[in-house]
Amino acid sequence: MTSIETPTVPVLLTASEVHAVTESVATEIGAGTLQRELDGTLPTVELAHVAHSGLLGVLVPAEHGGPELPLSSAVEILRELSRADSAVGQLLLSHYVINAAIRGLGNTAPAPAIYSDVLAGAQLGNASAERGSRTAIERTTTIRRGDRGRWELNGTKFYATGVLGARWIAVAARIDDDGPARGATVFVRPDAEGVTLDLAAWNGFGQRGTASGRVQFEAVVVPDELVIDEGPDPDPYTAAPTVLGAFDQALHAAVDIGIARAALEDGARFIATRSRPWFEAGVDSAADEPHVVRRIGELTARLYALEALLQSGTALIDAAVEEPQLSRESAASASLTIAAAKALAQEFAVEIAGGVLELAGASATDRRYGLDRHWRNVRTHSLHDPARWKYVHLGNHTLRGTLPPRHGLLL
Repeated sequence: MTSIETPTVPVLLTASEVHAVTESVATEIGAGTLQRELDGTLPTVELAHVAHSGLLGVLVPAEHGGPELPLSSAVEILRELSRADSAVGQLLLSHYVINAAIRGLGNTAPAPAIYSDVLAGAQLGNASAERGSRTAIERTTTIRRGDRGRWELNGTKFYATGVLGARWIAVAARIDDDGPARGATVFVRPDAEGVTLDLAAWNGFGQRGTASGRVQFEAVVVPDELVIDEGPDPDPYTAAPTVLGAFDQALHAAVDIGIARAALEDGARFIATRSRPWFEAGVDSAADEPHVVRRIGELTARLYALEALLQSGTALIDAAVEEPQLSRESAASASLTIAAAKALAQEFAVEIAGGVLELAGASATDRRYGLDRHWRNVRTHSLHDPARWKYVHLGNHTLRGTLPPRHGLLL
């Protein structure tokens, strides 16, 4: 009998190793992105390639055998992967958030089991958002304690981004008992009995490759060690400071900014090699038309600003994490800077992706070139949460010194 060897997943110990591997993986998965878009193929092979590279384990704490690299390393990984294939970038976003979220558990369950799997190449997905409730993050999915240390999970989640390719799904649920209302994070396997995946339910005009569809849980049995009782929801104005929300938003901004760079690069290449100049310019190439040159320069400046602001914000996150005791001011500074980056990305990244099409001309709408995918993808992903509320928090801080609330989207 021939044995099948499972590839050993490396542990990437330094930022330079992570950078080199990220570039290599991005190059590999980027080569087939356009064809996957045209064919409607999901990036399952590409997710496996990322899993085998060691990039999924960069945040695993040292006490669990990981490198415990700064949170900024994950943001850079996501930006580069999103530049190569924005579906891959968004699919891995929840993986890094969940890794960061359970860092504080130490050696208590379920951290040892989850981190061990992550170091072996396991991807973590999420099932948090719901439809038909007053807000998307209400927890109508419930988990009830049974006998012999087991629980029962029931409910339906939508926009379950990251379930494609995942070995574990982190489910946001409400503990259904006689006590005060409180939340829980529940880890289940996608192939567990009672779990039904309907990833084809995702029908957005962009980010098609994420398969962010529906996950249903019907009497799913979950052992006690895979349930995190989070207690009552904290008050956003009195809760302890944290940078988890800022980190989550930095990853979302990284997806948008990665798409923006891909759009600018692909658009500039098309203009230089295929677009015809307007006859009044008196030049032989559209790349020599002065109005085109100037507009490309404007879009480039916007991209540089986005990348610099994101880098500045992630540096503040890293610095806050290194404090002996995280201060409210440090957390707020990181949060507000990332909020600015995310809000501006929702404007500038969309402008860049649409602007290159205007400069490239009518021939750029030919489906075989796929230039429209950048605008569709960034427009779709940028709707994840509204920029208008980030500007409100930024304005309140500038006018009155008001520190932002501490909840999942702006901490």
